[in-house]
Amino acid sequence: QTNILIKATEINMRKIIKSAFNIFGYEIKKKNFIEEQGFQLHHYNKGNKSFDYNQYKKIQIEGNKKKIDRVFVIEENIKYLSDYIIKELEQPSFGLCHGTRRGKEQEWFKKYLGFEVLGTEISDNASEFKNTIQWDFHDVKPDWVNAVDFIYSNSLDHSYNPKKCLDAWMSCLKKDGICIIEHTTEHENASMLDPFGSHISIMPYLILEWSNSAYYVSEIIDGPVKGDSHEYLKFLIIRNK
Repeated sequence: QTNILIKATEINMRKIIKSAFNIFGYEIKKKNFIEEQGFQLHHYNKGNKSFDYNQYKKIQIEGNKKKIDRVFVIEENIKYLSDYIIKELEQPSFGLCHGTRRGKEQEWFKKYLGFEVLGTEISDNASEFKNTIQWDFHDVKPDWVNAVDFIYSNSLDHSYNPKKCLDAWMSCLKKDGICIIEHTTEHENASMLDPFGSHISIMPYLILEWSNSAYYVSEIIDGPVKGDSHEYLKFLIIRNK
């Protein structure tokens, strides 16, 4: 009887969670949605269901080139974050921006911070943009480990494995460094181009679970300018323990 009650409670909880997501305009899709963990993740599978990295990379490059004239990041928000970085960190000197397409993030951070900020982009046109290298942000250059003051990205939704991604980024930070994840309405749903999707309310819990207590969300900050296409624009500040 106890097991039946537990099972009924679990079913009711799933219904409650689903209803809560619907209130936020967040639809649970069975096909790619990992319901138990509260996020959507598109899988790039070969015929034998193993991970197809070449398919992932191909889709990311094609998507980059289709949107090459679009700038997602907002300069006023980068200025705001630059002021935050100066306030929070002692003599920062190097930053990384991941998934930067046209490279405006690192351009504006360098403008307001006055030190080296490097951008990464998986697409083969990365070198066309200043201070940008072609790089898969799931990987780590050895000379980045424990050497970066801050990391910024609005592209975590382009990760095929967000835990692997964040583990890599957090390994690059200095002891007191910070990782800044921009999260908006557009980051809620998954697709072939944007494989990871989650509502902002779930993100701190996901990050804590992925981290195995190694890092955590210390703050969630409203962006000063959210743009016309977003219901919200927030920055998750992630720190190593």
